[in-house]
Amino acid sequence: MAARVYHPRCCFNQDGDVERVLLRPGNVHSADDGCSVLEPVVRRYRDHTLERFFRGDAAFATPELYEFLEEERFCYAIRLKENNLLHQHIAHLTTRPVGRLSFKPKVVYESFMYQAHSWTKARRVVAKVAWHAGELFPRIGFIVTNLA
Repeated sequence: MAARVYHPRCCFNQDGDVERVLLRPGNVHSADDGCSVLEPVVRRYRDHTLERFFRGDAAFATPELYEFLEEERFCYAIRLKENNLLHQHIAHLTTRPVGRLSFKPKVVYESFMYQAHSWTKARRVVAKVAWHAGELFPRIGFIVTNLA
């Protein structure tokens, strides 16, 4: 059976309305075409005087996109894939707390400057470490941002 599969790249505004969709072949990497889907949206908002924000998942985590958003004076917060270097920055937060955890998760944040090999400069990364009752290991997430 022959079937055509697509890997869509979507961009929504703050109200959940679709700004742009790019249908790509199903065999492309998630990080491909990040700027091409955003360029028309950025052009549409270029002349607005209000502060502009971009939030994206790890598929948007490319140095080309960071530089593009910085040139266009967009604020951004983009999820990063975990790696050993990022975990080294927060190793002191990953020791299990002493005693029994409450039903409310224990959440801590850490902010640090980080530069991946493919980046032209260091950028701010915020880590979130959440300990949940009944779970052996914490839930960890990293965001790269140019927000203060």
